[in-house]
Amino acid sequence: MNSQSCCAQRFVLSTFVYLLFGAATAAFAADPYSEFSIQTIDLNNDGSRQVVVDREKGQYLGHPTTCLLEDGKTILCVYPKGHGRGPVVYKRSRDGGLTWSERLPTPASWATSKEVPTLHRVIDAQGKKRVIMWSGLYPARLAVSEDDGASWGELKKVGNWGGIVVMGFVEKLKTPGKYLAMFHDDGRYFTADGRNKQGAGFTLYKTFSNDGGLTWSFPEAVFHSSEINLCEPGCIRSPDGKILAVLLRENARRKNSHIIFSEDEGTTWSKPKELPLTLTGDRHTGKYAPDGRLFISFRCIAPGRSRKVRAFETDWVAWVGSWDDLVSGKQGEYFVRLKDNKKGYDTAYPGVEVLPDGTIVTTTYGHWDAGEQPYILSVRLKLDELDRLKKN
Repeated sequence: MNSQSCCAQRFVLSTFVYLLFGAATAAFAADPYSEFSIQTIDLNNDGSRQVVVDREKGQYLGHPTTCLLEDGKTILCVYPKGHGRGPVVYKRSRDGGLTWSERLPTPASWATSKEVPTLHRVIDAQGKKRVIMWSGLYPARLAVSEDDGASWGELKKVGNWGGIVVMGFVEKLKTPGKYLAMFHDDGRYFTADGRNKQGAGFTLYKTFSNDGGLTWSFPEAVFHSSEINLCEPGCIRSPDGKILAVLLRENARRKNSHIIFSEDEGTTWSKPKELPLTLTGDRHTGKYAPDGRLFISFRCIAPGRSRKVRAFETDWVAWVGSWDDLVSGKQGEYFVRLKDNKKGYDTAYPGVEVLPDGTIVTTTYGHWDAGEQPYILSVRLKLDELDRLKKN
């Protein structure tokens, strides 16, 4: 192929991407506060779908993340004994989340975790598989398992930096062994002498690993604002693998949640745009179902903006829709309440796993019983089951 043909193809591709994101911008700009009009499904009282992962009388258990191994049935889960910090608890399911082990032994340093622990599968350029666990604030620390979670190393300092919810996600990139991760900070934890200056705002950071998740680059700022506080990033890759989307909590509570896009494997990012009310909330975690639709789990936060969504305010919810809905700013296909949270906004840092048979296992914490401490719960479902509920 000659250079003129290559240039022409690049021009057509860039024009397509411009039009695609231009259309998305127009859709988002139209009215992100339009009335919540998609159908809702309430699974709160369907106990047949619910599995208790862990509960301890009088003990706060919160903020779990999960990791599904390649056998399609082993799920690892970690969570702190405390609100966002505290000794890390570790459990394993061998049957796709139907039953769970007792609490498993952990290294001594896991008791010193200062923040929400997060689990991620990583694979280096030579094909070596590992599981890593992050623990944030300053300094960000990392623990590594070389044997699919059978044993673990201690939490070790990654660099002279830190942050909040380290990491919101860890995304495998096209280059073998290369990963992208994102987190945020409000000025308190990025450096050893950090201070949360009033009005300083939130910064969204990115960092890269070139060795399968063992070492990480010094973080670079992706977005900073004191007007909107974008944080807790959750990443979804387009079905064709070419575009990354990151959904973001808006912690100032002035706007809806936001979304940004990258078409160059995380090197550059689009300007943040508001999501519709149906996707407004905290700590979005999404996976594709076998039929290509997206299931995104999160905490519902949309105070006062819609009579319909107020019924689910503060609860653990999910959104079902398509990649095209994310790009175009559409409301999606339907909205699901997974569980009613009984105390404030204290719920839903969810893990989402999709089993080979299409069963979605989504796991989080919440105040599921009034007057009791929060505990860890899974909800199991298939989208065809929700489709039938929607029709009925």
